Amino acid sequence: MLINNDTIIKDDDERIRMKSEDVSFPVPKEDKELLMEMMDYVDKSTDEEIAEKENLRAAVGISAIQLGIPKKLTAIIIKDDEGNKVFEYALVNPKIVSQSVEKAYLEAGEGCLSVEVEHQGYVYRSARVKVRAYDLLKEDYIEIKAEDYLAIVLQHELDHFKGILFYDRIDQKNPFHKEDNAHPIE
Repeated sequence: MLINNDTIIKDDDERIRMKSEDVSFPVPKEDKELLMEMMDYVDKSTDEEIAEKENLRAAVGISAIQLGIPKKLTAIIIKDDEGNKVFEYALVNPKIVSQSVEKAYLEAGEGCLSVEVEHQGYVYRSARVKVRAYDLLKEDYIEIKAEDYLAIVLQHELDHFKGILFYDRIDQKNPFHKEDNAHPIE
């Protein structure tokens, strides 16, 4: 499947609000191939030269529903300033099993491949989460204990499984209000 800015569905497409279904095990070949193509997209999207040539928008994650496929598949790659991979996951059926009461938010706000219009405001999420999933890269079940930025990315991607977009979580009346038990992430 060709994945680029033209094939990623946008928030005006009703499919983005569909609920995603669990993937069966063993993971079907077509789901493995799709997830690896999603990983490839995320990896290449942060290389400016490749991104421009292949019509990619920079991303740290993508979920299958963003391609119109309602399956619980998500690809996440977070790199450092030098472009080295810090976190890399090809997750099948990820699920949050615990989360902190303390909140965190991205000071610059969140973005999404499926949202082309900027939505300003803070998106408060749990500062720490524990996620269980099958990781196609390790070919095994894993448990991720994530905090701050990785925790936010995981929650953002898993929201897609429920048809929730980040701007649904912004307080429309007061988008920049400060919650007492929340800290900013730059």
